Amino acid sequence: MLHEMQRLVKAAALAVGATGPFSRIQTPVASGRSFSMSQSLQQVSDPVWNLGRLNHVAIAVPDLEKASAFYRDVLGAQVSEAVPLQEHGVSVVFVNLGNTKMELLHPLGSDSPITGFLQKNKAGGMHHVCIEVDNINAAVMDLKKKKIRSLSDEAKIGAHGKPVIFLHPKDCGGVLVELEQA
Repeated sequence: MLHEMQRLVKAAALAVGATGPFSRIQTPVASGRSFSMSQSLQQVSDPVWNLGRLNHVAIAVPDLEKASAFYRDVLGAQVSEAVPLQEHGVSVVFVNLGNTKMELLHPLGSDSPITGFLQKNKAGGMHHVCIEVDNINAAVMDLKKKKIRSLSDEAKIGAHGKPVIFLHPKDCGGVLVELEQA
């Protein structure tokens, strides 16, 4: 069964023009995509909300100015000014990548959820992914029915001035997922 699946994935990669060393790179991506798509189709029969695009990938950093300077001065990215978000306990900087953003997170105050993360990951690291949804309230209600826990009872206003909610990583394959109203 595994060999048959590998053969089909390789055939699909070749069909889209992946040859040579790149066919191996695309193989896991193609198999991961087909798994995700078939799984989501089975779980959502009549959606009242839709998943949208990747809004940003958040990276916790121990030094916000140093991280900002790296993306701005070394890589040449467009980097926003730091914005303190008291209600979330973080300062954020957005790095514009054209098709999406990276959010640099730094603790703001002693109660920041980023403080504990940085104690475990001294150099920083990926903290969460943010995906847009077209109806955050419907998404929250639907996910609760599906036993997906959130880290708060209701959505809060996030860094973009839109409602956001974080889903528990233990219910999301070990990834902290933020949903944001599109």
